[in-house]
Amino acid sequence: MIRSDTSNPRRDLTLLIIARVLRAFAFGFSIVLFGLHLERRGLSPSMIGVVLASGLLGSAVMSLLAAYVSSRIGRRLTLAAIGLLMAFAGVDLALATDPWVLALAGLTGMYGAGWVDLGPFLAIEQSMLTEAVSPTGRNRAFARYSLVGTAAIGVGGFAASWGTTLARSEMFYLAFGVIGLVTAVLPLFLSSTVEAELNVPVFSALRPLFGLTLLLMVDSFSGSFAFPSLIAYWLHVRFGASAQQLGPIFTVIPLLQATSYEVAGRLADRIGLINTMVGTHLPAVLLLMLLPSTPTLAWAITVLFVFSCLSEMDVPARQAYVVSIVKPAERAGAVALTGAARAFAQIFGPAIAGWAIQIAAYGLPFYILGVGKIIFLTGLYTGFRKVRADHEVPPQPRVGV
Repeated sequence: MIRSDTSNPRRDLTLLIIARVLRAFAFGFSIVLFGLHLERRGLSPSMIGVVLASGLLGSAVMSLLAAYVSSRIGRRLTLAAIGLLMAFAGVDLALATDPWVLALAGLTGMYGAGWVDLGPFLAIEQSMLTEAVSPTGRNRAFARYSLVGTAAIGVGGFAASWGTTLARSEMFYLAFGVIGLVTAVLPLFLSSTVEAELNVPVFSALRPLFGLTLLLMVDSFSGSFAFPSLIAYWLHVRFGASAQQLGPIFTVIPLLQATSYEVAGRLADRIGLINTMVGTHLPAVLLLMLLPSTPTLAWAITVLFVFSCLSEMDVPARQAYVVSIVKPAERAGAVALTGAARAFAQIFGPAIAGWAIQIAAYGLPFYILGVGKIIFLTGLYTGFRKVRADHEVPPQPRVGV
């Protein structure tokens, strides 16, 4: 039963952040352990790829379904149900041994959500976050939402270093299930402020988002050419970087990304969401395209660290923008549509990963990523710079002297 119908924005925001941190921590250790755990279960590399693909597909489909269901039973109950799906996924990973059972459970959408920027919970949680804060505080709220998520992923990834055996990774996934149960309970304590009108079309008026969705698919597809594992492999091939060197590098990178989120929120308040997305991401893309020409490992690390300070600043701006250019009742559908499209675009990643790794030493994946990202950013700026979010104040005309 829903506990409270009394508006309490501070409590709502706190509960949403707690759920975000818990879920991100679980996804953080799952990112590290997922492939290793399946390998320990005896799955072949090709079967591991099938399970991963099922997770990405499930993430896309369940995002759309969750948005629809929330328009019928409410956001709080829908988010609680998603927590139960997470619990089921954790228990399945901990106990199941049949590869096809593992792949089928991936259709819950909770396998492919390891990046915490995809998954069925996202559409509901971000639409709730929009209602839980004032319009003037929306940009910073999304920045902090991203910050705590990224920080919790880092902590989860560090904790995963304990999962050195099958028995231990099973314990981690049982914990994954317990966290799912906790996140199923927390939404029941939210106030009715986070809800939208029920029994209204959730996708019918989203035509203005179609162009943005296509651009986000280009962004997501091009980004699949520079997953952290590919960058790490390139550093190893190009400079002979060892695991002992790569470990600290890829611990610092998410910390730099997390600290940049707070800056992104404040910057968006000053120059606008679209300008923040384009103005921060374009320099980051150009830096990454310079990476293949760096002469030493030290220079490559420097470029990566500067890149990391800029590369994720568009994330909270994008999240705040998507929920702010549609009506309140359509916000879950907007996040679901764009998230599902990005997930579908990333499904192609595993198919090209082998080829990309083979040519990584030549830097070609970074150039392909750069071209795709530039196309995305150019389309975003030219097509949407005049489409302002509902909480952005249009610039005042100058008064002639």
